[in-house]
Amino acid sequence: MGRFSMKRLTREWVEKAEGDLQTAQREIRARKSPNYDSACFHAQQCVEKYLKARLQEAGIHFPHTHDLVSLLGLALALQPLWAGLRDSAKILTQHAVKARYPGSWVTRAQARDAVVRCQEIRVMVRQSLGLRE
Repeated sequence: MGRFSMKRLTREWVEKAEGDLQTAQREIRARKSPNYDSACFHAQQCVEKYLKARLQEAGIHFPHTHDLVSLLGLALALQPLWAGLRDSAKILTQHAVKARYPGSWVTRAQARDAVVRCQEIRVMVRQSLGLRE
């Protein structure tokens, strides 16, 4: 992590987000019984926690929500150039709940796309928090 002083709760959000990224990546790489639904869910969770970390660090109150578009909307006050992330936020938000229940299945390609989108947003948020890769 970076060397500047980050709020303790922000650091906890970041640590939880990193755990979700690791789980998503593990499911994508699994050769035996991969769970692509889970990969997408954890990609969404990673982004959710990173956006909440950024808002937390800035002292911006955020609702208890899994809606990444809503969280991104709050973060735009801090990072206006993140407006280009709306499409990714919308796609990832669908994986918060829908893919976790019967009637919806995620393909390997969709899971890979979700993880790539997650990683792109993760890099931007980490940079804004002053964190290294």
